[in-house]
Amino acid sequence: MTRFCLIGPTYPFRGGIAHYTTLLARHLQAQEETLFISFTRQYPRWLFPGRSDRDPSKYPIQTKVEYLLDPLNPLSWRRTLRRIGAWHPEVVVIPWWVPFWTPAWAYLGQGIKRLPVRPTLLFICHNVLPHEGTLFDKVAVRLALSAGDGYIVHAQPDAIKLRTIFPDANIRVTPHPTYASLTAPKKAKLPVAIPEDRPLLLFCGFVRPYKGLDILLDALPMVLANQPVHLLVAGEFWSRNAPYQDQVARLGLEKAVTILNRYLTNEELSTCIAKADVVVLPYRSATQSGVIQAAFGQNTPVITTNVGGLPEVVDNGRTGLIVPPENPMLLAQAVNRFFAEKLGQEMSKQIKAQSDRFSWQRLVDALLALH
Repeated sequence: MTRFCLIGPTYPFRGGIAHYTTLLARHLQAQEETLFISFTRQYPRWLFPGRSDRDPSKYPIQTKVEYLLDPLNPLSWRRTLRRIGAWHPEVVVIPWWVPFWTPAWAYLGQGIKRLPVRPTLLFICHNVLPHEGTLFDKVAVRLALSAGDGYIVHAQPDAIKLRTIFPDANIRVTPHPTYASLTAPKKAKLPVAIPEDRPLLLFCGFVRPYKGLDILLDALPMVLANQPVHLLVAGEFWSRNAPYQDQVARLGLEKAVTILNRYLTNEELSTCIAKADVVVLPYRSATQSGVIQAAFGQNTPVITTNVGGLPEVVDNGRTGLIVPPENPMLLAQAVNRFFAEKLGQEMSKQIKAQSDRFSWQRLVDALLALH
């Protein structure tokens, strides 16, 4: 049995990284000695454009945790380092996704290197570089992650990016695990009323420019020319939603599109995915996608784009369809093909058959292998 210390967000904080870290903690705690350390505070209000960083779910994902770390309080970094030293872990695991964490992670990394009995320090890089980047980003990665003994990434493009910063790094690529724990309650209803006499397309998660909602809206008239569908856009907008509302009006899509501009609870997200015929994610850029793994957790097929690590996850023609990015016509053709060829049922079977590819045990095994 290996002694782990895992650091990262969990409930009451919301979002995919919090879900991911909590589920990883659960799997580690089930088979290894594991100390899970989380935050007393996460982002400052000026840095987080959402309405709140707290999870409003009725059934949140939780596990045993100690709340010690405040990213804005260096005294808490010292407190956390002392707790790690007292625990005597063999492995410390820290997630990385945005440069905001650079000061805290740099302090902890260098401190962990100086512990009397030094553990293996592993970083899980959800995004090596942020989607909307700056000139500072590579410097932040060097500062924050330089103490690492090994790195987990979930896509080959991220491995390449990390290799340009740390040429000799010990990097392991393993798939993002599936969010199978986010299952819809029986007889649950959608959080908003939509037509029930036509297939449902779902675009969900935080709405940010790189995710390509405008491309999907441009494609929708070409889909509607072949068959009636309804598009549900469910998730909090990272910036103003007025341009998308204007686009809906300009294209005459008011009766074919429902926009629910707020964070979805676990139950609502699960219900939306379960009731959707297909999840459509026309990303302009990506590394990997937690939304795809939430969809696969309920055996729901996906239509997405050939960017980042997404083609490594979606088995084109079997668990979903892949199209070039920023091409509304080809996106519309893929949606029309999905329904014309009645691909949904067979794709759901294939997703279930391939579920071992995205198990949490594979991630735990990768961490143990790096150690």
